[in-house]
Amino acid sequence: MTKALKATIKGVILTAAYFVLSSFIAPFSDIVPGLQQMVETFAAAYIVLVIISEIASGSIYQHFFNAAKAFVIIACLMASLGAGRLSLTFQGMKVAVDVHVILIIAMLLGLTDLARSVLRTVDFINERAELGMV
Repeated sequence: MTKALKATIKGVILTAAYFVLSSFIAPFSDIVPGLQQMVETFAAAYIVLVIISEIASGSIYQHFFNAAKAFVIIACLMASLGAGRLSLTFQGMKVAVDVHVILIIAMLLGLTDLARSVLRTVDFINERAELGMV
């Protein structure tokens, strides 16, 4: 299977998954303003990076795009959760939720993904150096 075909299949699957999941997110867009736009931006950036990463598979650029995916996840988490407090107005009552623990756990998972990508990049360069291709 060619790289372009694999990238197309992954892109179609992720886009279909986004459309299915967006129907579940839609009811919450009334409660959380800007949620739909934030999810759309994240999904578009992530799908584009998955496609580009798949096209660049077998090269060093694949690892850079995988690192970029980790950065996109971390950036979206920081933008969406801000300082770790969510404030919502629900039926005339303002509700504030402290999500510091969730933010820290999610950021650590994102950093783990980033570290994995960096280690794979180092391994890729090491393999190329052993083969004399660098």
